[in-house]
Amino acid sequence: MFNIFKKKPKEAARLCFSTDIHCHLVPGVDDGSPDAGTSVDLIESMQRWGIDTIFASPHVTQNTFENSIDTISPAMEKLRAELAARGNTIKIGHSAEYRIDELFMRRLEANELMLLPNNFILIENSFLQEPWNLDQLVFDLQVRGLRPILAHPERYSYYYNKKERYEELHNAGLMFQINLLSLAGAYGKAERSVARHLIDKGLVDFIGTDIHKQKHIEAIEAYLPTKEAHSDMDALRGRVMNDTAFA
Repeated sequence: MFNIFKKKPKEAARLCFSTDIHCHLVPGVDDGSPDAGTSVDLIESMQRWGIDTIFASPHVTQNTFENSIDTISPAMEKLRAELAARGNTIKIGHSAEYRIDELFMRRLEANELMLLPNNFILIENSFLQEPWNLDQLVFDLQVRGLRPILAHPERYSYYYNKKERYEELHNAGLMFQINLLSLAGAYGKAERSVARHLIDKGLVDFIGTDIHKQKHIEAIEAYLPTKEAHSDMDALRGRVMNDTAFA
């Protein structure tokens, strides 16, 4: 009889996007999912949130994950085979998350980049310092007809005390993609605070999950019923380009 006094579980916030452009679900190629079965388990969790299209973004970093179409294609075939075996018809493709380093510059010059549709390209800074040539690179990419997106700018701590740099870069044509995991507080309070700052300043163009593993799924599922999640999704809804940029 006392059940009537119990609080009802909070309803999970509805995601403001159904297309994920940043996750590490290509099996066995980086520090993300180790095998196709795990990848599909993670994907099925994401589908419950309303994700219906995925562009996986395996790392491409010099001396660590020097991925190319030759390493990605066989792994994608395994993933698609596992999805088919489970009767899962989710739309899935891949691009890459390119660390700005010498390998990236060589791939750029050789025209060997794995792009998102419509010439969007996902790049990331070093976590230690901003690349010395970032401004010139952004310009050069645009001259080549590419549309650069900076992955998780809220995670680069060297911007925290000079937030005006975010506006400089964004005004120069560098689009920003924040992580759902940052909003969920999975990395810490600072990352969430800066992600919210970027939202409030109108500097967020895309959002990605950046899911690597089950722990990330759990962090997002704990976040979605919170008042913060409802506020974040309401603030981003209709403003991010995930579901419109690749048509």
